[in-house]
Amino acid sequence: MSHQEYEGESTAVGFAAGIIVGGLLGAGVALLLAPKSGRRTRRDLRRTAERLGDRAGEGLDQARDEARHYADEARRAAQRSGEQVRRGVERGREKLNL
Repeated sequence: MSHQEYEGESTAVGFAAGIIVGGLLGAGVALLLAPKSGRRTRRDLRRTAERLGDRAGEGLDQARDEARHYADEARRAAQRSGEQVRRGVERGREKLNL
């Protein structure tokens, strides 16, 4: 995996985390400013927090799966490169009769 690909993935995860945090803050502020009783507002906050927590967990699971996928791809690419180098060295030795 190239440095640019890693930075792109890191940026995507950070962006997703920002959306989740922003959603939590926005929902909390909206519920606090809504004209409802304290008990009802707390219940709504709890439910919203639970839903957003579930979504955040799903997003983290997806990010972890994608990170594993890219790590596996990088590992395979490194193995292929290593094999190509080994073959090149062998061919060079053969040509030099070493």
